[in-house]
Amino acid sequence: MTLRASILGVSVWGPGLEGWAASRPVLAGEVAYEARPSPPPPPAILPPTERRRSGPVVRLALAVAQEAAAASGREPGSLRAVFGSSNGDGPVVGSILDALATAGSERVVSPTQFHNSVHNAAAGYWSIATASRQPATCLGCHDDTWAAALLMGAAECAATGEAVLLCCYDHPLPPPLVARRPTGPHFGVAMVLGPPDAGPTLDVMYDPAPGAAEALADPGLEAIARANPAGRSLPLLAALARGGAARLVVPYLEGSLVLDLAP
Repeated sequence: MTLRASILGVSVWGPGLEGWAASRPVLAGEVAYEARPSPPPPPAILPPTERRRSGPVVRLALAVAQEAAAASGREPGSLRAVFGSSNGDGPVVGSILDALATAGSERVVSPTQFHNSVHNAAAGYWSIATASRQPATCLGCHDDTWAAALLMGAAECAATGEAVLLCCYDHPLPPPLVARRPTGPHFGVAMVLGPPDAGPTLDVMYDPAPGAAEALADPGLEAIARANPAGRSLPLLAALARGGAARLVVPYLEGSLVLDLAP
C-alpha cells in the first residue's frame, strides 16, 4: 500500500542549520556546511510563563513546528500533529534522576521538571501555544523514530484527508545517561503533510526487506544523520532542497520505508 501526501511546509534546526531558508542552500550542496552551536530560539508563540518553563528540547521542537506550520499557510491550531522523539527530554529526566539519587531526605523533584519529563511535553506546549484541540500522537521508536513518525503522519493524512504536522526531534543526553545512549548534536525537523493536491508529492511505502539509507555527500551532515535519530530525515530534506525527483530508503525495524519524492 502506498500513502501519498503533499509536503506543504518544512523546517529544520540543528548545528549550522537554522531554519529552512538558511539551510536549503546547504542541504542542496550549493553552500558548504559549517557546524556551529545554533541553540534553538525561545518559543515566541508560548505565553511568558510557559516560555520560562520550557527547556532546550521543547524549544527545539517548537522552533521547527512553528516554522513548518507558517510555511504551510495553515492555521497552526487546526493541524493534527505527530511528535516523535527517541529520547524525550533527556536533560530533564537526567536532572530528576540526579535528584532522586541524592543521599538524604532532600530528594525533591519540582512540578515543572515533572511535567516536562513526560514524552508528550512538547506536544502539550504546542497545544497551549496554538490553542489547538486537535489530536496529537507522541511516539518513540529508538533509532527508527523518524521512520515511525513519518509513517504515522502519512497514514493520518491519508486516512483523514486533513493536514498533519509532523515534528521529530532529539537532543543529547546528559551524563551518565549518555554513556548508555549516545546521541549526537541537537536536531529537529518538521513537515506539514496534506492531501496530494499542492506542493511536492511524497509517496511512502513499507517494504519488509531491510534497506540502507542513502549516504549524504557532506561528512558533517552525514555525521548528524548517523548520530541523531531525527537526523535520519536529512536525505529527504536534501532531496527537497535540490528540488528534483528522488527515491530514498529509510531503515525501519526489520524492514524499511521507501520514499518517492516528486516536485
